Amino acid sequence: MAFENPGDVEVLATIHWEGDSRKVLSTFPKAVRQKIGVALYALQQGESPTIATRRMESIGAGVFELKTSDEWHWYRAIYLSRIDDVIHVLHCFEKQSRKTDARDLRLARTRLTQLRSRIEGARHAKKTKSK
Repeated sequence: MAFENPGDVEVLATIHWEGDSRKVLSTFPKAVRQKIGVALYALQQGESPTIATRRMESIGAGVFELKTSDEWHWYRAIYLSRIDDVIHVLHCFEKQSRKTDARDLRLARTRLTQLRSRIEGARHAKKTKSK
């Protein structure tokens, strides 16, 4: 039996973790994990995140950064906005200075490129199969 979604009911987006992003997030302090988790849940529901966010156009279109901190460090989760009811978390990291390390930006860019290639490949395969 297939689930039918009435037009006024929002579908909860799925979170897809690229690379080791989920594993890295699991190493953050509990309070930080909870803040990022609540923000991601809001995004899944199609709402605005509950913590500070900024666009990361330097990584790619549709990429954003969730930002939070504790007494010692800043914590970040970089994600690609909702595509086909999926939110892709590209990279999670901790930083100790105001400037984001070039390695973190490069890793997020690489994962975005790989992700877009996979999405395009899946769409192409779907088109080819339906013909």
